[in-house]
Amino acid sequence: MTMTTLKEITALMRGASPTDIAFVEKAYELSKKAHEGQSRFSGEPYFVHPAATAKTLAEYGMDATTIAAGLLHDVVEDGKASREEIEKEFGKELLFIIDGVTKLGTHKYRGAERHAESLRRLLVATASDIRVLIVKLADRKHNMQTLEHVPEHKRRRIALETLEIYAPIADRLGMGKMKSTLEDLAFPFVDPDAATHAAEVRKLKTRETEDGLLKVQKEIKKELAKKGLSKFSSDIRMKGLWSLHQKLKRKNDDINLIHDIAALRFVVPSVEDCYTTLGIVHALYRPLPGEFKDYIAFPKPNGYQSLHTTVVTPEAGIVEIQIRTEEMHRSAQFGIASHMTYKQLGKDVSKLEKAEQKSRFSSLSFSWVRSLVPSLMKISKKETEGSDTNHVVPPWLAELAEAHTDIMGSEEFVEGLKEDFFSHRVFVFTPEGDVIDLPADSTPIDFAYAIHSDLGDHAQGAKVNGKLVSFETKLGNGDIVEIQRRDSAKPSAKWLEFVRTSLARRNIRSALGMTEPSKPGRVRRAHRATKKKATR
Repeated sequence: MTMTTLKEITALMRGASPTDIAFVEKAYELSKKAHEGQSRFSGEPYFVHPAATAKTLAEYGMDATTIAAGLLHDVVEDGKASREEIEKEFGKELLFIIDGVTKLGTHKYRGAERHAESLRRLLVATASDIRVLIVKLADRKHNMQTLEHVPEHKRRRIALETLEIYAPIADRLGMGKMKSTLEDLAFPFVDPDAATHAAEVRKLKTRETEDGLLKVQKEIKKELAKKGLSKFSSDIRMKGLWSLHQKLKRKNDDINLIHDIAALRFVVPSVEDCYTTLGIVHALYRPLPGEFKDYIAFPKPNGYQSLHTTVVTPEAGIVEIQIRTEEMHRSAQFGIASHMTYKQLGKDVSKLEKAEQKSRFSSLSFSWVRSLVPSLMKISKKETEGSDTNHVVPPWLAELAEAHTDIMGSEEFVEGLKEDFFSHRVFVFTPEGDVIDLPADSTPIDFAYAIHSDLGDHAQGAKVNGKLVSFETKLGNGDIVEIQRRDSAKPSAKWLEFVRTSLARRNIRSALGMTEPSKPGRVRRAHRATKKKATR
């Protein structure tokens, strides 16, 4: 792997001032000097690693402080520079990010159940300053690209940690490009045979449909031009190997049931153009019933937006087509990082939030972040010391650090993380239109406890989209849920068989006298005004 130059890094810094460039240049030179004479397992100079990390951060649009932290993230730990020197030259903010990244590497991962504390540290660092986690993801990406040079007995452990912890976190942050990269880099080290099989399946399917896809792409382009749409781009997106492997497992290895191994993607100037393009596609090819997804009107909880449709074509058979704007495309690739300029994180954060509030779905933008640090953990002031939450963390993220619940047992802690954090999500609405972010397959009881423990404890009935449903009903994206409350109603042990969230499970057990009573639930601030309506 070639050495990343300073010019390559600064060329990727969008809208950087001369001061920003000088700041990164100073960090580059100090890091290069500090790592002089050090080598990696590959035999390459060690500086190749921090330089590559910084390049990824610049590519993701991070600010100068974060890019500099990527360059310097190992210099203190390696003893080549003191914390005092870093703080003096680069400031307390950058030192805090470096300290956070260092702490995340303290524990060797041996499986989530055995290292709940390292997971807790990771989420504490995230709540303090999310840039710590983004630097760690960039650091992990380069380490995975060179994993073959690491001693063999360490490879699977590092790859498993990447698959179980870091890739799901990248997904929750909306960083689709990082997620797919980490998954596909880790997959061959976790299950070589399955990775080879997935690669063969993808190669076979690609060979079968490649010419047909190019013809479909050309035909759609021609029709778009006829409608006056000229400023657009399109490409063929290949499904990641790990993602394909997971889908093959769900479909009992039947490749004929998977239609998105190769998909056509169209990136157009505006939202209006997205729907115009969709109309053109459906006029050309017959859409499959039930396969259209409007993630523009109903974004995924991690902020992902796009139109997805699956159509039948004479040239390539069944084809998935994705349509989005350039802004949506960048957000899909880089997630929260694409919104995290210094100004947005700092002084102008209130302006940013006001702008977001104008959107009907503004409360979706970061609704997932409330589950990053559930009431499973306690964050001490000492752990967040050094992070200026007024200027580094947006209020919606800083609020997470207000959780002051004692850490539960290791097993329950990890159970909660896996169910509430490392899972697919759905969002549903209260009758007033506020959004509740829940794990997939959640039920009205999960919804009730997400609003308030009292509502869950006294839930008598539930309506979904205006119709009475059983408490076992699985909720879907966009459902409007109303809980009917009665003082005499009480939880049933049967609820434990179908609830999805650890929060609901804990409260049900408490109400049934199966555990020590948990602390009284709090109404989420955003939903206080809607509680009366939701509980009718």
